[in-house]
Amino acid sequence: MQPPRLLENRWWIVGASAVGLTVGTGSILAINFAVFVKPVTEELGWSRGAFSAALLVMGLATVFVQPIFGTMIDRFGVRKASLPMIVVLSVAIPAMGLMGSSLIVMYLIFALAATGGAAQAPPMYSKAVSMWFDKKRGIALGLATSGSAFGTILMPLEAHYLVEHFGWRGAYFGLGATNFVIAFTMVAVFIREPPSYRLNRPSAPAAPGAPEPPGVRIGVALKSWPFWAVTLAFTLGAVTINGTLAHIVALLSDRGWTPGDAVGVLSASGVAVIAGRIVSGWLLDRSTRPLVPSLLLLVPAIGCALLASGSAGSVPIVGVMLLGFGIGAEIDMMGFLISRYFGLRSFGQILGSCFVGFAIGVGVGPVLMGVSYDTTHSYYLALMANIAAMAVATLLLGTLGTYVYAKGSDARAAALSEAAARA
Repeated sequence: MQPPRLLENRWWIVGASAVGLTVGTGSILAINFAVFVKPVTEELGWSRGAFSAALLVMGLATVFVQPIFGTMIDRFGVRKASLPMIVVLSVAIPAMGLMGSSLIVMYLIFALAATGGAAQAPPMYSKAVSMWFDKKRGIALGLATSGSAFGTILMPLEAHYLVEHFGWRGAYFGLGATNFVIAFTMVAVFIREPPSYRLNRPSAPAAPGAPEPPGVRIGVALKSWPFWAVTLAFTLGAVTINGTLAHIVALLSDRGWTPGDAVGVLSASGVAVIAGRIVSGWLLDRSTRPLVPSLLLLVPAIGCALLASGSAGSVPIVGVMLLGFGIGAEIDMMGFLISRYFGLRSFGQILGSCFVGFAIGVGVGPVLMGVSYDTTHSYYLALMANIAAMAVATLLLGTLGTYVYAKGSDARAAALSEAAARA
């Protein structure tokens, strides 16, 4: 079905992706998790580590769901694959407001959220944007994924308001409604494939004579060093950044900040996320390998160091802002690097598989922070480990060579695609 003429411009895809990611799983669940840590654990009697394990459960569920969902969007298109999943997520979020004291039930609800949340994660929107852009892919992805930055700004403020006025249970119901209205509308109205794009199945419709998108299949990617280097680097990034931010409201509250002020700092970090998107997108479009962009991963390491120092005043604010900058850089870079090393032929599958590691990191990071607090009554040990993790992530990306699928037609990429097809 062709969109109205007014909506034919490809930049609508970028804008819709940005709006959709405003209520993506990263902001509406992972970032907002910081708002719920204290009220939920205090009412239900759970330790911070036990509640934080909910994000680990989501990450483990993603191990199974994301690769399957990536295959679905490659074969059936982003819209058909995503809309039912968005409905699932929009039901799972209010179900969190019905939780009792059972940890098992809580973990099952978060696993259900991870299942539907596959459609509200960067891989789906990165696929949608990458199909439409080549030479400006870096900045297009940066603008599209900046939606998670606005989510970092807006979602904690909404969650805090709802918790203050309706309790944490009512807050989950409100967030579920927000996710459904915004995400479902954006995908249903705006997201689509280019007219000449051939879906990755034999009977897929396409314009007469349209070739398959250039790129390798998932099996070829899994045997390559770039796939594992990118996956491990951004897994470590998720452990560090998302783990720290998931406890930032509790961390600042322990240091005497009011919950409102702590949420305000978390929300303000969204401005830094936008900066990270723009800077990383600009660097990626002007580089032939990720050596220079990878240095951006050292920025959140500095943020962790500032928080670990225990300094007061504006130091914690700067630390949180640097972590926000790291979120902006890592999500933008992950989709871009997958497209440049493996092409678009099986982009959804490959990025979905890479995102599995990222999702596990999102779950492991908060648990490590929670365990650090539960055992030592301090986050210091976890923060120091996070600094080392970001140094390793930077080194991993620095080992990668020049892009295979560079801007425009590339003879080297075409030759590798043909060799992969024969393998």
